[in-house]
Amino acid sequence: MNPLWPIRILFLGLCIVAGYAVSQAQDYVGHEHNGALGMVFGFGFGGLLIAVDEMLKGFSLRAFSATTFGLFLGWLVALLVDHSGLFGDAEGNTRTLIRLGLFLSFGYIGMVLAMRSNKEDFSLIIPYVRFSPQNKPDNLLLLDTSVIIDGRIADLIEAKLIEGLVIVPRFVLLELQQIADSLDEVKRARGRRGFEMLNRLQHNTKIEVRIHDGDFPDEKGVDAKIVRLARNLNAKLFTNDYNLAKVAGLQSVSCVNLHEIGHLMKAALIPGEIVQLKVVREGRDKGQGIGYLPDGTMVIVNNGHDQVGQTVSAHVLSTVQTGAGVLVFAEVKPQNGK
Repeated sequence: MNPLWPIRILFLGLCIVAGYAVSQAQDYVGHEHNGALGMVFGFGFGGLLIAVDEMLKGFSLRAFSATTFGLFLGWLVALLVDHSGLFGDAEGNTRTLIRLGLFLSFGYIGMVLAMRSNKEDFSLIIPYVRFSPQNKPDNLLLLDTSVIIDGRIADLIEAKLIEGLVIVPRFVLLELQQIADSLDEVKRARGRRGFEMLNRLQHNTKIEVRIHDGDFPDEKGVDAKIVRLARNLNAKLFTNDYNLAKVAGLQSVSCVNLHEIGHLMKAALIPGEIVQLKVVREGRDKGQGIGYLPDGTMVIVNNGHDQVGQTVSAHVLSTVQTGAGVLVFAEVKPQNGK
């Protein structure tokens, strides 16, 4: 249940009581059932305000400020047109209708233009004036679903490699809850891991975690919403999604892909270096075995097909950089060391 509904119900009850009280204080209805009619009016007034509140859900303070500014500019233009003498010959009701049309038309156009503009457009209208909160955090860290489930962000924060105010959008929490409630056992485990990681972050005294209630109903996907939120908050987006990182970069949003950082932090192997690894399966070519280093790097081991299931010592022959990462070619080291 929406936490606002108890407040709305209380407000609606107060409106009904107020309507009854007004009907008893002044006999303006002209009917013997003034009290009941006053309660109906109070209920209708409260219901109307609640309906307007529901329609304005997701309407941010910035949008309200922009709309008010646009309405003011529209009315200013309408006032100038009205006093220009263009409609000086009109009299009576005709002049009233013209003025009403002017203010409604220019007010609407001003609000629409203001809503479609961005903060840089206002600096053109009001040069040299910039509005910025004085208590704005130095660094906002906006987390998406993939990086929350991954969990490495918590290790980086605890090691003080990343510092700032952690922001978790409400719509990301909803997506995480859907994953945790999935019928698929693997997805359900991933969702629960994400909630455990968030709980771990909230108990970390070194950082502050905030749940952001901002939403964008006109955006369909979570990725589009989080990129737009990052742009509005001027926050740094953390993700493991390659495509999301690319979309964010195209929209000039600062983004960090933890997978790319992981690839960059992998130790560089030098030809001739000895590595210990377990051969897990046979390779594609004859005589090859496949093993993996602790960081997940694939190693193709020549003459390793007979060592499947065993841990062997192999010396590195060469490394190849691919789109998926580094591919290592090695050869089993003879037991006698020759």
